[in-house]
Amino acid sequence: MLAGVLLMVAIGIEVVSTALLPKADGFTNPFWSGVVLLGYAVSIWLLMVVVRTVPVSVAYAIWSGVGTAIVAVVGYLFLSEQLGWVKVVSLAMIVVGVIGLNLAGAH
Repeated sequence: MLAGVLLMVAIGIEVVSTALLPKADGFTNPFWSGVVLLGYAVSIWLLMVVVRTVPVSVAYAIWSGVGTAIVAVVGYLFLSEQLGWVKVVSLAMIVVGVIGLNLAGAH
């Protein structure tokens, strides 16, 4: 239970950090670059805590897959990025893969 909560927090921090990458302006803006790097560091640290109790293959698949899907939605909603049918289908496949790994890890 706690691992799941920590994993969701790690994903949330990673998504926010990724969404802030444009503000870092190619890491030329020191403040936003620091915020992004700190966010990534905290997210990875939380992922390390999670893999103490969850298999790394499952934890990482969830962290990267869910994070990727949410970043795509955030990009569409807040960063004026396009979300065509190919991207939607690709994201759906990521979600199906994460679900499959969860089911495989549960046995």
